Amino acid sequence: MRITFGALAAIAMLTASPALAADAKRSTFGKLPDGRAVPAVTLGNGRGVSVTVIAYGASLQSLVMPDRTGKRADIALGYDNIADYLDKPQYFGGTVGRFANRIAKGRFPVDGHGYQTPVNNGPNSLHGGTAGFDKVLWEIVSVKSGPEAAVTLRYVSPDGDQGYPGTLTVDATYALDEKNQLTIEYRATTDRATIVNISNHAYWNLSGEGSANGAMGHVVTIPAQSYTPVDVGLIPTGELRPVKGTVFDFRTPHAIGERVRDGHDRQIEYGRGYDHNWVIGRAVTPTQHLMARVSDPASGRGFELWSNQPGLQFYSGNFLDGTTMGKAKRIYREGDAIVMEPQIFPDTPNQPSFGFNGGRLNPGETYRNVMTYRFTTGQAPAKR
Repeated sequence: MRITFGALAAIAMLTASPALAADAKRSTFGKLPDGRAVPAVTLGNGRGVSVTVIAYGASLQSLVMPDRTGKRADIALGYDNIADYLDKPQYFGGTVGRFANRIAKGRFPVDGHGYQTPVNNGPNSLHGGTAGFDKVLWEIVSVKSGPEAAVTLRYVSPDGDQGYPGTLTVDATYALDEKNQLTIEYRATTDRATIVNISNHAYWNLSGEGSANGAMGHVVTIPAQSYTPVDVGLIPTGELRPVKGTVFDFRTPHAIGERVRDGHDRQIEYGRGYDHNWVIGRAVTPTQHLMARVSDPASGRGFELWSNQPGLQFYSGNFLDGTTMGKAKRIYREGDAIVMEPQIFPDTPNQPSFGFNGGRLNPGETYRNVMTYRFTTGQAPAKR
């Protein structure tokens, strides 16, 4: 029997290692007290990375990936049951909005009219108020597998929700590809002028959320020339202060714990550590740019964070107070994880000098925040 070159090529393709493919699997995470089920979707790829998203809060519930030796661990803080998300909310992996971060006294203007959203962080509003996007059940509108596995969730926030004007329709898409890239994209439209600033509040401990190693040994690079200093209530003063010569200078790599307890900077005292906005740019851009690099020398895990947003809120887990038990049944303590939120600057609606049109979204426009985590695993150290 004669075998042609084309047939040989076909046989070679069939017997070669199968191409990596990402898949998506549905499950149920639990039920709310009113009986509504909380769907979950797990995205997985052929490189040992899996991401679970739950519909409550459109939240990143887990991200499992290998370390430099191939050992897999969950590196995202969170709970393993819906009851804990309800009883002790901590924004773990949640979608935060309508307006992420802080608004001074919960007040903001739109077209000369003042609006009030609930205050839930001292005298200020944080992450949308007492019942922000992280505390509602989203609808799953699509799930797909393939070279990129993805889930899209939707929430329609009615006019007057938490005091915000306009009916806001929000889509949150999580997509995992074969290159260990996780992209989270938020899109929103409105039927009336409003303010919008949506981000993701994942807590990361690259050694593993159940590890005894906290995040203070993580090495961080942030390509920012300035940051926005805050008052005692963590509201920006309006100044853009150069990072040069301060503990906020991460233009070259530094371990977080290297300077976080430096008592010479009043800003660190106000935040009990880092809880500030770094100025990456002065405009929302059509394409993504580098926001930060993070690596964990202990495990070899790391990521680059890219986004189209101008600001990066870097929070060093200062208010994890040892009263929360996570998925691995270990207590979360101060400094056990970090959060990096791409967004516009805090309190932008009350700070005209910041720009960004005050965070305003008009009918006919589409708000968009797209962020990509490019996860990496370092090589095992050479044997001596």
